Amino acid sequence: MQQVHDRSGPVVGIIPAAGRGVRLGESLPKAFVELGGRTMLDLAVESMLGSGAVDRVVVVAPPELAATPPAELVSEKYADRVVVTAGGAERADSVRAGLRAASGAQFVLVHDAARALTPPELFTRVADELRAGRRAVIPVLPVTDTIKSVDSGGVVTGTPDRATLRAVQTPQGFDADLLDRANRDTGDATDDAGLVERLGESVQTVAGDPLAFKITTPLDLVLARALFAAADRTEEGN
Repeated sequence: MQQVHDRSGPVVGIIPAAGRGVRLGESLPKAFVELGGRTMLDLAVESMLGSGAVDRVVVVAPPELAATPPAELVSEKYADRVVVTAGGAERADSVRAGLRAASGAQFVLVHDAARALTPPELFTRVADELRAGRRAVIPVLPVTDTIKSVDSGGVVTGTPDRATLRAVQTPQGFDADLLDRANRDTGDATDDAGLVERLGESVQTVAGDPLAFKITTPLDLVLARALFAAADRTEEGN
């Protein structure tokens, strides 16, 4: 008889928020840049906990903010379900710090604060796949541009079939023990799923959302602020 594993344990969100966001052109750490008077971190926490799929959130903050009470970083409504811990020099260091603070988690959802407009439904979609038995789940979108590979001299070396390509978003969801094992790898990876892939584990994809785009450049910030303002106007009109 096949053994049935209980997958009803806690889901903990980890938000690495220690990055400086140099490309954004702001003087603040990226997670603390505001959209409509609220920080990207605050908006990300609200979407994550407001989804109903996440039990609590670990915010991995710059070391100088690690002792700050959660109520000073996020909305008071969610502060009692938020833990703040110090991040490291690199994103991978911050994820490892978040895992250490996510005691008791069966699943973890690692999410970029810079994807501040991510709808709550996307967190639910990822968490549902984990509870259904997947061990690693990432949201993706089809690639619409033609992609070229180039060499160090800028010469095109190939054109991958974009039908097989996907742009990856967050939250990325994992069994907590799997992500912990994957993060013992100190090699370079552009996302957490990349570390899991190195272990030979299967990574499942789910449909992403255009609103979960990463706010990386000044142009992204202009777009995010415009979308946030439009959503605010729509809510006020209802």
